[in-house]
Amino acid sequence: MDATSAGHAGTDPDPLTGTVTASDTEGCCGTAGPGQRTSSDYQAEYTPAMADKWDQVISWERRDAGEAEFFTSLLRDEGVQTVLDAASGTGFHACRLSCSGFTVVASDGAPEMARRTRQNIVSRGLDIPVYVADWRRLSGIVPGQYDALLCLGNAFCHLFSAEDRAQALREFHAVLAPGGLLILDHRNYDAILSAGFTQPRSGYCCASEDVNIYPSEVHDDLVRFRYDFPDGSSHEVTQAPLLKDDVAAMLRRAGFDRMRTYGDLASAYDPMQVDFIIHVAHRV
Repeated sequence: MDATSAGHAGTDPDPLTGTVTASDTEGCCGTAGPGQRTSSDYQAEYTPAMADKWDQVISWERRDAGEAEFFTSLLRDEGVQTVLDAASGTGFHACRLSCSGFTVVASDGAPEMARRTRQNIVSRGLDIPVYVADWRRLSGIVPGQYDALLCLGNAFCHLFSAEDRAQALREFHAVLAPGGLLILDHRNYDAILSAGFTQPRSGYCCASEDVNIYPSEVHDDLVRFRYDFPDGSSHEVTQAPLLKDDVAAMLRRAGFDRMRTYGDLASAYDPMQVDFIIHVAHRV
């Protein structure tokens, strides 16, 4: 599959120039009233300081050891050659998969995270295109179709309206080749909302021991995580607490099937004792 072939009339985006700001997307997410959250607000939370510290939050070395060959094995078992990492963060999976022989394109909706992805790619001597791309307009920004799309790191939970989530999944469907693989994860909000939050217990999240992560707010429709760093600085990231069965239903409605879930990389798991839920599905 040609990951870089042009497939979208009227668009010829350059890497890191496809920024979609909150004002650009107002037509697809509506106008929020006082106190309401929109699906573009997360872009402002990923400030330059937060982006530069994100690799301190999630250790690449610990994550590499914790994940081992989980994702690469999933992709190889499906015959995947081309991958779009649509929530690249600082580029961990894009770099790892590229080093494992996959043809990779990276994108992130937060410009500062895309900038950090690019820095990490260059520092490792890799050649991976990077785009700033709002998922709701993904197919108009990132060209081509892919054998697999990754949306990891609890990123999908930045979308706060059902309409935006449905639109994003339609765009994921559009940029996947027929039969293509979608891998999407999120925190285990079923457990968080019912039993409270605990520090990560598994090797999947691999949060740094010197960064204190905890929810400053927990509601049925919003969870705000606070990150306290050793230098005394703090940052907050706000997410919609999506439940496992609700996400599975969204995927079915968006045209995905042959779905399976993992808890912290395991196919057999206690649903109240894992940190992350991973959904694996195929485009119909």
